[in-house]
Amino acid sequence: MPNKRRQFSVGLVSLGCAKNAVDLQVMAGALLTEGIALSSNPDRADCILVNTCAFIEAARQEANDEILRACDLKRSGKARFVVVTGCLPQRYGASLAAKYPEVDGWLGIDHLFDLPALLRSLSAPDRPKSVASRLVGAVLQTAPSTAAAPAAAPVLVSTARDTLFEPPVPDFTITGGVHAFLKVADGCNHACAYCAIPAIRGHLRSRRPRDILAEARALVRSGIRELDVVAQDVTAYGRDLRDGTSLASLLTSLDRIRGDFWLRLLYGYPSLISDELLSVMASARHVCRYIDLPLQHSHPEMLRAMRRADTVRHIGSIVGRLRAAVPGIALRTTFIVGFPGETEAHFEHLLDFVRASEFDQLGVFTFSPEEGTPAAKMDGTVAPEMAELRRSRLMEAQQEIVERRLASMAGIRARVLVEQVDGDRAVARAEFQAPDVDGATLIANPPASLRPGDFAEVEITGHEGYDLVAKLSGGTAVKRR
Repeated sequence: MPNKRRQFSVGLVSLGCAKNAVDLQVMAGALLTEGIALSSNPDRADCILVNTCAFIEAARQEANDEILRACDLKRSGKARFVVVTGCLPQRYGASLAAKYPEVDGWLGIDHLFDLPALLRSLSAPDRPKSVASRLVGAVLQTAPSTAAAPAAAPVLVSTARDTLFEPPVPDFTITGGVHAFLKVADGCNHACAYCAIPAIRGHLRSRRPRDILAEARALVRSGIRELDVVAQDVTAYGRDLRDGTSLASLLTSLDRIRGDFWLRLLYGYPSLISDELLSVMASARHVCRYIDLPLQHSHPEMLRAMRRADTVRHIGSIVGRLRAAVPGIALRTTFIVGFPGETEAHFEHLLDFVRASEFDQLGVFTFSPEEGTPAAKMDGTVAPEMAELRRSRLMEAQQEIVERRLASMAGIRARVLVEQVDGDRAVARAEFQAPDVDGATLIANPPASLRPGDFAEVEITGHEGYDLVAKLSGGTAVKRR
């Protein structure tokens, strides 16, 4: 049985979105509470755990590469077990067992807390009679798609997808820095034509405010300086609770937590942006004037084809409304090009919209037909070469916007959160820069006293690519944790 005395360790490989990262944190917390060690180097662990994404083909290919790499380490004797968790097993079940025979176990998204039992099962002398094997047997009876799974490679998935997991170690994070993801809900009630997430994650399930507040307080006490509020659709938070709870009321409560930290909103839905939410964003002390709001397209015909018709009513006014209600707000969005039926006229409409809106940050995806989604069967397929060309054109237009906006910021003062200090340069982020997806603020010649987790006032002096270059403002005191 894995325990501290044997120094059994698990190495974590995190793939996919921030919500996946939170799932991995939950599993890591479950391991820690069971006395199972986490390895800082997955390549040197007894068990390699690959937490996967299965949203689009590129994500599945990344998962395939990591699974094969882990299996290579097992064959070489550097690892004893390989376990794969997350959206990939949830979506494809036991069909994966034959494709990856060296994987020792598979856990879907509703079985995060079964990981310790699975590890005991794998290492127990009476493996077929283990707790995890009995669990698998029960699951096989309710999930016909996994009926072919051999007992030697348990596949735990669920068709219900109705679980919400509270982190057993609330202040534990895998981000390894000064920010942490605060997951407030799971699942999604939207029915976008291109998206497999509802089939994988299930319907919207909001966490109770008291549980979220308890986790947030623990994270802030541990030294986290930025809480990134995430969900499949963060703006839908509370709509299923039917007690008046909303994202606006949650942010108001989070804003009362003592300490110096930021709250940032990621992954919202345009039609659910309420006036109350905008009022909170404009006035709350801790809430960043920033929102990630995937719009996906601008042309009404494309939005209707994508089954985002409620966005049509808001697309023409959303940018102006946000900027008027929250002065200085930074807007990040994403678009899909090459969706079935997209004509050159549709794309030109989107290109004009991007140029007129001047988003602070923007990502572009080419359409990926996902099995089981309505879009996968739609007529009017756009050639991959054309979709990629449209993506390049859109990104080129955005790059011109970013270049112009960054150049105009020279001389502006900003408050930044320091993430790294390395010799003659420190890496920080301003309120308008989200971790991992946006650019950074590079501070030249930082003093020896500057440390990760400090807030500092800087003057922007220029930019390098998508990053800003700055210097500490004269006479400005750095604010410690």
